[in-house]
Amino acid sequence: MHLIPMDQWPKPYYAVIFTSKRTSLDEGYGEMATKMEELSSRQDGFLGIESARSEIGITVSYWKTLEAIRNWKENSEHTIAQKLGKKMWYEWYHMSICKVERAYEFHLDAENEKRKN
Repeated sequence: MHLIPMDQWPKPYYAVIFTSKRTSLDEGYGEMATKMEELSSRQDGFLGIESARSEIGITVSYWKTLEAIRNWKENSEHTIAQKLGKKMWYEWYHMSICKVERAYEFHLDAENEKRKN
Protein backbone atom coordinates (compact mmCIF):
# COMPACT_ATOMS: atom_id res chain seq x y z
CA MET A 1 0.00 0.00 0.00
CA HIS A 2 1.42 3.36 -1.06
CA LEU A 3 -0.31 6.65 -0.42
CA ILE A 4 1.58 8.30 -3.27
CA PRO A 5 3.67 6.67 -6.04
CA MET A 6 7.18 5.74 -4.91
CA ASP A 7 8.84 7.78 -7.64
CA GLN A 8 7.23 10.88 -6.14
CA TRP A 9 8.49 10.31 -2.60
CA PRO A 10 10.83 13.03 -1.33
CA LYS A 11 14.40 11.84 -1.01
CA PRO A 12 15.99 10.94 1.19
CA TYR A 13 13.37 8.88 3.00
CA TYR A 14 13.66 5.93 5.37
CA ALA A 15 12.82 2.23 5.18
CA VAL A 16 12.10 0.11 8.25
CA ILE A 17 12.77 -3.52 7.36
CA PHE A 18 11.10 -5.99 9.71
CA THR A 19 12.17 -9.61 9.09
CA SER A 20 10.55 -12.29 11.23
CA LYS A 21 9.80 -15.94 11.81
CA ARG A 22 6.36 -16.68 13.22
CA THR A 23 5.40 -19.16 15.90
CA SER A 24 2.63 -21.65 15.15
CA LEU A 25 0.19 -19.57 17.23
CA ASP A 26 -2.09 -17.52 15.00
CA GLU A 27 -4.55 -16.28 17.62
CA GLY A 28 -5.49 -12.74 16.54
CA TYR A 29 -2.39 -12.18 14.41
CA GLY A 30 -4.17 -11.44 11.11
CA GLU A 31 -6.54 -8.96 12.72
CA MET A 32 -3.69 -7.18 14.49
CA ALA A 33 -1.58 -7.04 11.31
CA THR A 34 -4.49 -5.47 9.42
CA LYS A 35 -5.09 -3.00 12.24
CA MET A 36 -1.41 -2.01 12.38
CA GLU A 37 -1.24 -1.48 8.62
CA GLU A 38 -4.31 0.76 8.75
CA LEU A 39 -3.08 2.66 11.81
CA SER A 40 0.42 3.19 10.41
CA SER A 41 -1.01 4.56 7.16
CA ARG A 42 -2.63 7.38 9.16
CA GLN A 43 0.60 8.37 10.92
CA ASP A 44 2.32 11.61 10.01
CA GLY A 45 5.28 10.87 7.76
CA PHE A 46 4.06 7.47 6.51
CA LEU A 47 4.77 6.83 2.81
CA GLY A 48 3.92 3.17 2.20
CA ILE A 49 4.30 -0.45 3.16
CA GLU A 50 5.13 -3.73 1.39
CA SER A 51 5.01 -7.21 2.86
CA ALA A 52 5.70 -10.82 1.90
CA ARG A 53 5.52 -14.00 3.95
CA SER A 54 6.58 -17.56 3.43
CA GLU A 55 8.66 -19.32 6.07
CA ILE A 56 10.23 -15.93 6.79
CA GLY A 57 8.22 -12.71 6.68
CA ILE A 58 9.53 -9.37 5.48
CA THR A 59 7.64 -6.13 5.91
CA VAL A 60 9.14 -2.85 4.73
CA SER A 61 7.50 0.39 5.80
CA TYR A 62 8.60 3.71 4.35
CA TRP A 63 8.75 7.00 6.23
CA LYS A 64 9.66 10.62 5.51
CA THR A 65 11.80 11.10 8.64
CA LEU A 66 13.46 9.30 11.53
CA GLU A 67 11.16 11.27 13.84
CA ALA A 68 8.12 9.76 12.08
CA ILE A 69 9.58 6.28 12.69
CA ARG A 70 10.15 7.06 16.39
CA ASN A 71 6.60 8.36 16.74
CA TRP A 72 5.22 5.17 15.16
CA LYS A 73 7.38 2.96 17.40
CA GLU A 74 6.00 4.78 20.46
CA ASN A 75 2.34 4.76 19.31
CA SER A 76 0.34 3.23 22.18
CA GLU A 77 -1.59 0.73 20.03
CA HIS A 78 1.59 -0.25 18.19
CA THR A 79 3.30 -0.79 21.56
CA ILE A 80 0.57 -3.28 22.52
CA ALA A 81 1.05 -5.13 19.21
CA GLN A 82 4.81 -5.27 19.80
CA LYS A 83 4.32 -6.83 23.24
CA LEU A 84 1.86 -9.41 21.88
CA GLY A 85 4.27 -10.21 19.06
CA LYS A 86 7.06 -11.01 21.51
CA LYS A 87 4.73 -12.98 23.76
CA MET A 88 2.82 -15.01 21.15
CA TRP A 89 3.53 -14.52 17.45
CA TYR A 90 7.27 -14.40 16.78
CA GLU A 91 10.07 -16.90 17.30
CA TRP A 92 12.43 -14.10 16.36
CA TYR A 93 12.55 -10.85 14.45
CA HIS A 94 15.14 -8.43 13.15
CA MET A 95 14.64 -4.74 12.49
CA SER A 96 16.77 -2.50 10.26
CA ILE A 97 16.29 1.20 9.59
CA CYS A 98 17.84 2.41 6.34
CA LYS A 99 18.17 5.78 4.66
CA VAL A 100 17.04 5.64 1.02
CA GLU A 101 18.88 8.12 -1.16
CA ARG A 102 18.10 6.56 -4.52
CA ALA A 103 15.40 4.19 -5.76
CA TYR A 104 13.92 3.02 -9.05
CA GLU A 105 11.11 0.78 -10.23
CA PHE A 106 10.13 -1.50 -13.09
CA HIS A 107 6.55 -2.26 -14.12
CA LEU A 108 5.90 -4.84 -16.83
CA ASP A 109 2.61 -3.16 -17.79
CA ALA A 110 4.41 0.13 -18.43
CA GLU A 111 7.05 -1.63 -20.53
CA ASN A 112 4.37 -3.38 -22.57
CA GLU A 113 2.65 -0.04 -23.22
CA LYS A 114 5.95 1.46 -24.45
CA ARG A 115 6.41 -1.46 -26.86
CA LYS A 116 2.91 -0.98 -28.31
CA ASN A 117 3.59 2.65 -29.20
